[in-house]
Amino acid sequence: MKCIAPGATVGVLGSGQLGRMFAIAARRMGYRVHTYSPETDTPTGQVADVEITAPYSDLDRVREFARNVAVVTFEFENVPGEAAEAAAEYAHVRPAGSVLHTTQNRAREKSYLQAAGLPVTPFTPVETLEEVREAVAKHGCPCVLKIAGFGYDGKGQMQIPTPEHADAAWDAIGRNPAVLETYVDFECELSVVAARGLNREFANYHPGRNEHCRHILDVTVAPAGIPRRVATDAIDITRSVLEKLDVVGVLCVEFFLTRDHRLLINELAPRPHNSGHFTFDACITSQFEQQLRAVCGLPLGSTEQLRPAAMANLLGDLWSEGEPDWAAACAFRDVKLHLYGKTEPRPSRKMGHLTALGTDAEQIVRRARNALRRRSSS
Repeated sequence: MKCIAPGATVGVLGSGQLGRMFAIAARRMGYRVHTYSPETDTPTGQVADVEITAPYSDLDRVREFARNVAVVTFEFENVPGEAAEAAAEYAHVRPAGSVLHTTQNRAREKSYLQAAGLPVTPFTPVETLEEVREAVAKHGCPCVLKIAGFGYDGKGQMQIPTPEHADAAWDAIGRNPAVLETYVDFECELSVVAARGLNREFANYHPGRNEHCRHILDVTVAPAGIPRRVATDAIDITRSVLEKLDVVGVLCVEFFLTRDHRLLINELAPRPHNSGHFTFDACITSQFEQQLRAVCGLPLGSTEQLRPAAMANLLGDLWSEGEPDWAAACAFRDVKLHLYGKTEPRPSRKMGHLTALGTDAEQIVRRARNALRRRSSS
């Protein structure tokens, strides 16, 4: 299979921080990058060679975009399927639009995984209030109602503590198609970021242990500090997911680890993932370079992790009292600062992250983030 060599142009549908870090990795390896999204002056656009601003529904503009690149990839999964199909008329699209179609809807994704014999949280698709009530009776309480499409970072999710809360939860998610899931009393949440190449080569990173705050990823620690058997099982399940979906690119599998050490797939992300940001600083090949290698048909790089690492998100809440104290965070010698170029900090908006390296990485990254809140005297 012929690879797309450095010097070629790679197209990215989407323009957030994942595309930004992908573009940095691509340009370092000699590729040009074009990005397409409805917004301008975006995190990806600030470092790309060309930023196209147009709606995903403008399929003629999508086709024009694809004509000028050798391969198209995604930086988030909520790109309409029609846009992926239009791009595929003129360029390779990796992962394929079929992967996008399956993973951008919870009901389709969970049904696919269940049919493939992979372990998922018990669920029932629901489209009416009556179906919600029936599913609550089936699964018991507490349970969780999650919107089927276009949900992320906890958006469109409501816990149902008792059957009497079912109607209010249905109203809260806008009465949209959803899945009703059994509540899992888990020990921790894990994720595995992995890549699969054009020649079916597979590579994975250490499982990361994830902590969330307000349904948004707060801190990831890698390696996760879990039993070897659990880590091996998580990697094996992840490989099965990539192979069954025939993924070419990077995909993250998020897991619940139950208290009796069973793994249940929570959801998939067919692109680099927030929990894999530690790879940018801690691994020989980052998840973003790995995405580039995979979609361009190059051999996958080593995923060896050079030092233990922890990543902490920086949300817009940090700006509530003014500019954070960057010097205080950077005073930690084993901490790396990543800011995404977003001009408007808003509560819960991901503005950047910190990565700490070393045996005490989790403690260090938390201390460094806390230091941002202390205003300098100048």
